[in-house]
Amino acid sequence: MSVGKKSILLILAILIVDQILKIWIKTSFELGESIRVANWFYIYFVENPGMAFGMDFIPKTFLTLFRIVASGAIAYGIYYAVKKQYPMGFIACVSLIFAGAFGNIIDSTFYGLIFDSSYGQVATLFPAGGGYAPVFQGKVVDMFYFPLFTFPDWMPFLGGGIFFSPVFNIADSAITIGVACLLIFYRKLLDDKKPETES
Repeated sequence: MSVGKKSILLILAILIVDQILKIWIKTSFELGESIRVANWFYIYFVENPGMAFGMDFIPKTFLTLFRIVASGAIAYGIYYAVKKQYPMGFIACVSLIFAGAFGNIIDSTFYGLIFDSSYGQVATLFPAGGGYAPVFQGKVVDMFYFPLFTFPDWMPFLGGGIFFSPVFNIADSAITIGVACLLIFYRKLLDDKKPETES
């Protein structure tokens, strides 16, 4: 199987699993509902209008359009890397980042159109009355919550706080893993591809 086909299969696998899980959460949970899997792991349904891990400091429409443009650039990067015969591991990392970005684009572009609100109810897919928001105004579905431990109350600034509080999804994880692996395993390759600057 060619490197390009492997990249496409990896992207499709992540997108399919990501969207199946998000649709299941959206059509099975009310907003804020949770299931405890372990003391350190919950399935916890939240929605966020902003960036990965619930961050929210950029206008929604601009953020969605930026994601689309950035995803186009990443897709071209994959094409270029395949054409130039970069290592499969490098291409897999970039494919993870693309799949994660595109997975969240689907939410923010279309979920407002195809779902009704999850406030106080389980949402309906393709509701008769229409969705909860116009195109580009949908919210990203998050569900993984890992409150690994709580800092002791006596600790300055951190006392009583949760070590890892963001709620995230598979798309966020794909982006994080892809970026981390690029920096850990392919830093030299990235540095070698930077344009030379005059000293």
